[in-house]
Order: sequence, then structure tokens, then C-alpha cells
Amino acid sequence: MNRLSQRQRRFGQLGILLGPVTLFLGVFFVAPLSIMLVYSWLAPGLYGGVVWEFYPHNFGRILGFADPEFEDFDPVYLSIFLRSVRIALVTVLITLLLCYPAAFQVSRLPQRWKNFALFLITLPFFASLIVRLFIWVLILKKTGFANIALESIGLQPLDLIYTEGAIVLGMVYIFIPFMFLPIYASVEKLDWSLVRASQDLGANGFQSFRRVILPLTLPGIIGGSIIVFIPALGNFVVPAVLGGAKVLMLGNLIEAQFLSARNWPFGAALAMLVMAAVLVILFVYVRYDTRRGDDAPVIR
Repeated sequence: MNRLSQRQRRFGQLGILLGPVTLFLGVFFVAPLSIMLVYSWLAPGLYGGVVWEFYPHNFGRILGFADPEFEDFDPVYLSIFLRSVRIALVTVLITLLLCYPAAFQVSRLPQRWKNFALFLITLPFFASLIVRLFIWVLILKKTGFANIALESIGLQPLDLIYTEGAIVLGMVYIFIPFMFLPIYASVEKLDWSLVRASQDLGANGFQSFRRVILPLTLPGIIGGSIIVFIPALGNFVVPAVLGGAKVLMLGNLIEAQFLSARNWPFGAALAMLVMAAVLVILFVYVRYDTRRGDDAPVIR
């Protein structure tokens, strides 16, 4: 009886602690997401809104199985999706190449300088995102600081802004802290005695890195990559400011469907496509993490 009352008390305490968060997420996340899911299978209204009839051609318009009687398949939407995935992957790769060695360098600093370095990395969070992006506009535009520097050394000015390169640069600039912090957490927990043991057993630097350091820091790499990839895939602020009307990404296309074109079902279908890509990535990560945990050696 005491054991049953203790279990009930624990469930009650857990409900009190998680109840407000669960209610908040249910009202402001699950409910809007459910509405978007329903809208993605409805027909668009003539002047906006939705018509309450089943209409799968929103997805067919993107993926190529639309009925020409209702919607024409336009490969431009699929190309925008693939471009968004490509830019997000390039952003992940560049931030990883920058942050992985930097995390090792910061971890080796004295504690005072380590805290200062972490403060500098998180410092951009204290400034507005729009302000930071418009600083890059001043740097990259035709008469900006970058082209002035090129002209000062006798080179021709370049078209730096409103390109994919400008978008990638802006994405990397924004998401560097999101990649650095998970990797740094893994590097901080790294047991360097294992590295020294591998070297004592005859492993060279590359072998120690491949067999010891990389596997132990891989959770931070995967976590940082997911944290960067997901917001980069659906980001619309950076392409709107640094890409202009020349480089369209999924986030801008979804915004345009809801605000300008007033085709809410098609915008919802695009949003569901982004959610599907995110869920696939998270599913693969969870499966990998579960398998890695099952394969971990048991120390007796």
C-alpha cells in the first residue's frame, strides 16, 4: 500500500512539474501544427482561406503527381527544396570545419580565458539578428567595404550580395554558436587518458583521432549538425536579406504562399514537407543513438 501511495505521489509531482509545459506545447505547438497538417490536404479558396474538401494535389504540385486538371506540376518547387537542402548541408559542413578544431583550442585554454572565449562565441546573441544581417549588407553590397578593399588593391569589384554564397556566409555567421557549443561539450568530456593509451600502444596521431577522439566526440558533431541543419533548412530571414529576390529558399516560398499568394493549403503542404525532412533526420539520429547505446560495452 505504501509503495502504491509513493508511486501515486511521484506521478502527482511529475504531473505538477510537467503539466504547464505540456499544456503550453499542446496549445501553441501541437494544435497549430495539426491545423497546418489538415490545411495541407484541403483545396485553396479563390480569395484566400480554404475550401473544406479533400485535395491531395498540393503535394502533387511539389512532388510531381498532380492531376493536370487541377494543378500543374512545376519542377521549380522541387528545385527550391533541393537548393534549400544543399545550402543547409553546406552550412553544416562549413560550421563543422570551423568549430571542431576551435572547440579543441578553447578546451585547452586556462579557465579564465576559456570563459572569455565562450562569452565571445555567445556574444552575437546579445544583438538583434536583423542588425547583424544588415551589417553584412553593408560589407557585401556593390559599394560595400569588401569591394572597396578589392578596388584599393587594384581588383575589380565583385557581385557578392544576393547570391547563394552570401546566404551561406550569413547562415554560417548565425549558426556557428549552435554548432560550437554541442561539440565543445563533447570535447570537454573527452578522456585524454584514452588518447595517451592509444599512443602508448603504437597508434599515430591520425589513428588516435580516427579510433578514439572522433568516436567520443561524434555525439556532439551529430547534435550540432542537427541543430544547425533544421533551422537552416527553413530559414527565411537570411535569404530575404542577403539573397534578395534572386535566391529563393523554402522559408521564403512558404512565407509568400501565406502572405502574398494567399494559397494557405499549398503553403501548409510546403511546411509539412519541411517537417517531414526534419522528422526523418531525427528518426535516423534516434535510431543511431539507440543502436550506439546498445552496442556500448558493459563494464563489470
